[in-house]
Amino acid sequence: MAVGSRPLVPSSLAPGGLLPGHGSLRTPRSRVGGFVALTKPRIVELLLITTLPTMVLAQDGVPPLRLMVTTLVGGALAAGGANAMNMVIDRDIDRLMPRTQGRPLVTGLVAPREAVIFAIALEVAAFVLLTWQVNLLSAVLALAAMAFYIVVYTIWLKRTSTQNIVIGGAAGAVPVLVGWAAVTGSLAWPPVVLFVAIFLWTPPHFWALAIRYADDYRAANVPMLPAVASPVVVGRRMLGYTVALWACTLVLVPVAGLGWIYTVTAIVLGALFVGGCLGLLREPTARRSMQVFAFSISYVTILFSAMALDVLVRSGW
Repeated sequence: MAVGSRPLVPSSLAPGGLLPGHGSLRTPRSRVGGFVALTKPRIVELLLITTLPTMVLAQDGVPPLRLMVTTLVGGALAAGGANAMNMVIDRDIDRLMPRTQGRPLVTGLVAPREAVIFAIALEVAAFVLLTWQVNLLSAVLALAAMAFYIVVYTIWLKRTSTQNIVIGGAAGAVPVLVGWAAVTGSLAWPPVVLFVAIFLWTPPHFWALAIRYADDYRAANVPMLPAVASPVVVGRRMLGYTVALWACTLVLVPVAGLGWIYTVTAIVLGALFVGGCLGLLREPTARRSMQVFAFSISYVTILFSAMALDVLVRSGW
C-alpha cells in the first residue's frame, strides 16, 4: 500500500473471536450472557489491571485483602455500568457496524429499558460499596469517570470530533486515581503521573484497533481518526503520543521512588512500543495495526506488573 493512501481495512476482516480489552465479538445466546456482555468484561478487566498495582504503590506493599477486593469489585461495577449505558446510547450505530452487530441491544436479547435499569443498578451498587467499604473519595472518582465517559465521550465527542478517544479516553485513566484514593484517602503526584500515562496510552492503543475497523466507523459516520485521516497522519499522531507516554513513564521513577525493575521495564517497553508505531507508519496495514494493538495491551499489563513487583521487592515484602 502506498504511504498516504487510506489503510486497507475491509469489514470482512472482522474476526469472530475475542478482542482483548474490547469485548467479545461472539453473539451472546442467553439472557445472562446478554447482561454480562453489556458490561464489556474485557474492558473492565483491563481497567482493573491498572488499579491493583496502583494500590500496591500507594500502600508501599500489599494492601489489606478486604480493601483490594472491595475496591476491585466496586471499580468493576462502576465500569460495567458505564459500558452498559454506552451500549444503550450507541445501539443505533452498533447496528451499522459489523463488529458490533452481535451486541445484545442490537439482537434484541436485552431491551433498552432493561439495560438502562441494569446500568443504573450497577452504578448505585458501586457507589454504595465504595463509600461503605472503602471511602467517599474513591466512590466519587468512580462515579465521575462514569459521567465523563457517558456525557463527554459517548454523547458529545464520539460522533462529532476526531479528538473523541483522546479526550474521552481520560475516563479510562481514572481507575489509577481510584486505586490510590482507596488506600490513602487522598491523591498525590504519583497517581497523577499514572493518570497522564494512561491518558497518553489510550490514543495509540485505540487507534491501532480503529485502523482495522475504519470501514465500520465510516459506515456509522463516526469520525474516529483512522476513518477520516490518512495513514501517515494517524501513524504520526500515534508515534507522538507513544513518545510522550514513554517519557511520562520515566518521570514516574523519581516521583514515586521506583527502582531498577520498573525503570528497565519502562525503558524496554517504551522502545518496543515506539518501534511498533514506526513499523505501522512504514507499513500501514490491518495486520500491522493489530500487532500494535495487541502489544499495547501487553505493554500496560507488564508495565503495571513491573511497578508492583518493584515496590514489593524494594519494601522486602
